[in-house]
Amino acid sequence: MNDNPYQRLAQRLDALPNGFPPTEDNAELRLLEKIFTPEQAALAAQLRLTLETPEQLAERIGGDSQDLKKQLKGMVRRGLISAGRGDGGVAYRLMPFVVGIYEYQIGRIDGELAQLFEDYYQQAFKGMLSMEPSVHRVIPIGETVKMGMEVRPFESATEIVNNANAWGVQDCICRKQKALIDDPCDHPVDNCMVFHPRPDAFENVPYIDSLTKDEAHAKLKEAAEAGLVHSVNNTKEGIYYICNCCTCSCGILRGMAEMGIANVVARSAFVNTVDEDLCEGCETCIEYCQFDALSLADDALLIEINQTSCVGCGVCVPACPDEALVLVRRPEEDVLPIPVTEDDWREERAAARGLDMSVVL
Repeated sequence: MNDNPYQRLAQRLDALPNGFPPTEDNAELRLLEKIFTPEQAALAAQLRLTLETPEQLAERIGGDSQDLKKQLKGMVRRGLISAGRGDGGVAYRLMPFVVGIYEYQIGRIDGELAQLFEDYYQQAFKGMLSMEPSVHRVIPIGETVKMGMEVRPFESATEIVNNANAWGVQDCICRKQKALIDDPCDHPVDNCMVFHPRPDAFENVPYIDSLTKDEAHAKLKEAAEAGLVHSVNNTKEGIYYICNCCTCSCGILRGMAEMGIANVVARSAFVNTVDEDLCEGCETCIEYCQFDALSLADDALLIEINQTSCVGCGVCVPACPDEALVLVRRPEEDVLPIPVTEDDWREERAAARGLDMSVVL
């Protein structure tokens, strides 16, 4: 058995559908060494994706259940694993590195962790982000879609906010990370939005500011006006966050901007269109598009839309002073099917990677 707990944990994380690919210079191990103690890494490497109580875990791996409980609770507080209600009480499980462990380090990230992540990102994320199905899916604000066109709840940022019972916002770890390595962007930082079905779920939660529903809608509008793209986990159900992303800092969208990964994010079910009678060719919308999907036609003062590059985010729509842009639904054959639940997403991703999920479930 490998006696390096960080190596064992890295292998365990890479056995999850999200992936945690190894690098030639062991950048992934240095990253884990910064976040986990050796004891925490050794325990995390034995956890599963399914919830287990300390008693169940002790029966499976050995050890004293009370000692395990104390260690597991401390790891939850540090954002290393997650907890939930299981058979017999509070239970614990492993999280993927992204989206998961890394994002929970928002309160701990410093210059060293930021650089360690960047070192790993540059070597490993191209492979991770190229996998199907995509980790994230783009969604528009409902108001940018053509009037009268059906927008399903999982397709609209506005409806995701409406369907929650608790709302919160925290700093974007991607923009904090880039700033800490002296490569900041100009977009606002405090706009990583989280939701919960239980009222007041974010009261007194470290690093999360609790919001009202109206404040959440205002935060969403603020992000759109800043030119940020709304993206969520790539499922129809269980959407508990909206990342307001940019290609200059977002760990996922940078995959498109810096690495040329076309499928880094699942595009929305909508695509931009231009009303040729209204468009004045002012090029304002081009400044807002982060995907190089808009250009000025050579032979006319008219915006052209590359429907392959357009992800259907709608960020440019409200920026148009002539109201010449609007999102319409793509043809059904151009819309990738969306996994219904997180379990469905995992099954599809595991199949695409050739993983045996029985190892981690």
